[in-house]
Amino acid sequence: MSVYINNTAVFLPNEPVPNDDMELYLGYINDKPSKSKNIVLRNNGIINRYYALAKGGKSTHTNAQMTALAVKALFNNNAEEIKKMELLSCGTSSPDQMMPSHGVMTHGWLPEAEAIEVVSPSGVCCAGMHALKYAYMAIKTGDVKLAVATGSERFSGLLTSDVFEEEAQKLKELTDNPYIAFQKDFLRWMLSDGASAFLMTDKPNETGISLKIEWIEGVSYANEMETCMYMGGDKQADGTLKGFMDYTPEEIMTKSIFSVKQDISLLSDNIVPLGGKKIKEIFDRKGLTAKDIDHFLPHISSNFFKSKIYDLVEIYGGGIPYEKWFINLYTVGNVGAASVYLMIDELFHSGKLKKGEKILLLVPESSRFSYMYALLTVC
Repeated sequence: MSVYINNTAVFLPNEPVPNDDMELYLGYINDKPSKSKNIVLRNNGIINRYYALAKGGKSTHTNAQMTALAVKALFNNNAEEIKKMELLSCGTSSPDQMMPSHGVMTHGWLPEAEAIEVVSPSGVCCAGMHALKYAYMAIKTGDVKLAVATGSERFSGLLTSDVFEEEAQKLKELTDNPYIAFQKDFLRWMLSDGASAFLMTDKPNETGISLKIEWIEGVSYANEMETCMYMGGDKQADGTLKGFMDYTPEEIMTKSIFSVKQDISLLSDNIVPLGGKKIKEIFDRKGLTAKDIDHFLPHISSNFFKSKIYDLVEIYGGGIPYEKWFINLYTVGNVGAASVYLMIDELFHSGKLKKGEKILLLVPESSRFSYMYALLTVC
C-alpha cells in the first residue's frame, strides 16, 4: 500500500510582523527596547514572522483554532469533503492546555467532521513529523484511506513581556558566542505562530502532482543525552529534570518554570553531529547518495546552523549543494512542529516540482536530541 500527500494548506495568523515591529506585539521588558534583539536577528536571518496576537499582546487565535482553519483550507472549506476525513493526527509542542489533547480540541473546531480517530503526538519540532508518520502508517496498514496530518505552534503567548522573565544577557557574550543567544532571549526573537495540514490518501491525484512518501524514520538519543530544551520543569545540577508537579505554586512563578529554556553547552556540542550520525546510517542502508536528492528541506532554527548542516551532509552524505536547499525560515520564522509542513506546502504549490524528483526532509529536535527524516517522490 502506497501513501500520498495530495494537498497541503496553511494558516498563518494576521499580517507578517517585520523585525522593527516585534516589540509592538510582544511588549518591552522593563519598558526598554531589547539590547540583544538585533544581534539575535542578525544570527537567525529571520525578517518576518507571524503572531496570533494583536498589537499590545492580546490573543487573536488559539493553537487549536489555527490548526482547524488549516484543515478547513485543505478542503477549500467544503463541509462535505471534510466529512470524508477518517483520521486527524495533530502534532504540536505548544498546546493551549495540558488536557484535553491538542488533537481533540482541533477536532472540536471542526463541526463539519464526523466522529473519527484523533491522535496528538507531543514533543517539540519532531511532533509534526510524528503526526505525519502516524497518518502514513494508518493508511499503509489499510486502517483508513483518507487522513489529515497537521503541525502547528502558538508560541507567542509565552513570549509577551508580562509573562517573560528577563534573563541577564551580556552584549559582548552575544557577539562573541552566538550559542549564548539560544537562551530565552534568543527564543523570543525567533519563534513564530502558524499551522499547516496535509491531505493523505492511498491513491495519487488524477491531475496535478502528489508526493509519495517513500519512508519516514526517526531516532532519539535520550538514552545517552541529557535534556537540552525544556518547558514545565527545571534542570537540576546533576542533569536531571524536575517537573512542575514537584514545585510549589510559588516556585512555579518565581523560578519561571513554564518558560522555554535551553542548555546552551549541550546544544552547541551535539545538535549537528548527532543529526549527521543517523543520515549516514540511513544513506548507507538504503543505498542513497546526495546525488539522488533533488530538493533538501532541513528544518533549521537559525541561519547560524545552515553552514554547519551543509558541512555535516558533506561529510556523511557526499554533499547537497545549496541550490537544492529549500528553506522559508526567513519569511515565516521558526514555527517548530509546523516548520517542515510550511516548507513542503510552499514548495508543493510553487510550480517548481517535477515528477520523479526526490525530496529529503530533516527535522532535528534539541529537547533531548531527537531527529526525524523522510524521503518523498513527486508523482
